[in-house]
Amino acid sequence: MIMTVKGPIEETSLGKALVHEHIICDFSGADTTIQGGYDREDVIRVILPFLKSIKDYSFSSFFDCTPKYIGRDVKVLYKLSEESGINIITNTGYYGAANDKFVPRFVHDLREEEIARLWIDEWKNGIDGTTIKPGFIKTGVDPSRLSEIDKKLIVASAITHLETGLTIACHTGEEVCALEVFETVKELGVSPTALIIVHADSIEDKNVIFRLAEEGCWIEYDSIGSKSIEFHVRLIVDTIERGFLSQLLLSHDAGWYTVGEPRGGESKIRPYTYIVEYLIPRLIKEGLEEETITNILVDNPASAFSITVRKS
Repeated sequence: MIMTVKGPIEETSLGKALVHEHIICDFSGADTTIQGGYDREDVIRVILPFLKSIKDYSFSSFFDCTPKYIGRDVKVLYKLSEESGINIITNTGYYGAANDKFVPRFVHDLREEEIARLWIDEWKNGIDGTTIKPGFIKTGVDPSRLSEIDKKLIVASAITHLETGLTIACHTGEEVCALEVFETVKELGVSPTALIIVHADSIEDKNVIFRLAEEGCWIEYDSIGSKSIEFHVRLIVDTIERGFLSQLLLSHDAGWYTVGEPRGGESKIRPYTYIVEYLIPRLIKEGLEEETITNILVDNPASAFSITVRKS
């Protein structure tokens, strides 16, 4: 199954999906952010047209990748799902990139098992006093070798996966940390098929991207629209030609309502439509068939985020 903010759905009901986008972001930091320090109705007013625009293009599901302490607000997500008719999937986990700005101080003092229990509790009992449950684990690490806290977050993610079956989506974007994240979860008994390498299109060495895919990881190209279309067309075609079509995920890493800015910085919000308006026509022009596009946008997200324990 897939867990949405409105409850579980069958994999076959996920439909065409964007796997890495954002609704709200609060960049003030974990120890200063205050959930609800904004008008929820204003967020809904600003973001709803962007969600309706993807429904017009037959997208039916949207993965909100904003973790706790950066702006995750499941009450807003639930309301937006109701009003847009889009399946919205939220997450559990903490984000260790950006030099740990979004990891609260108390988390540094916890053991990996204690961190995992906080996330598992959200899966079992709901998020922030609601009955809304996460549909995946979102975490992140800084470039290069994993720091002590980043390693804790990855170990906690593995523990959480083995108890809940939630897929791990880890912000990387750099080869050294991406490889260490992969090696860590595998050593802990988690299959690489439960790991999404977020920002894989920012890993400079293609051989590293393809090595991770060969090992079984999901490869997520999610900066579409913020890099040149030629870059992504070449990378996607190369990935498919290497035989990794069934492990490829695409998204924009776009949005979002920025807490603290007037009207949420509405004029700077990046829409969620570049893939369907620009990328897909170019890929078809390059010779990709509609069936291949369906594989990437429908079949792969359903398989990647299916909730099932995957052991190595």
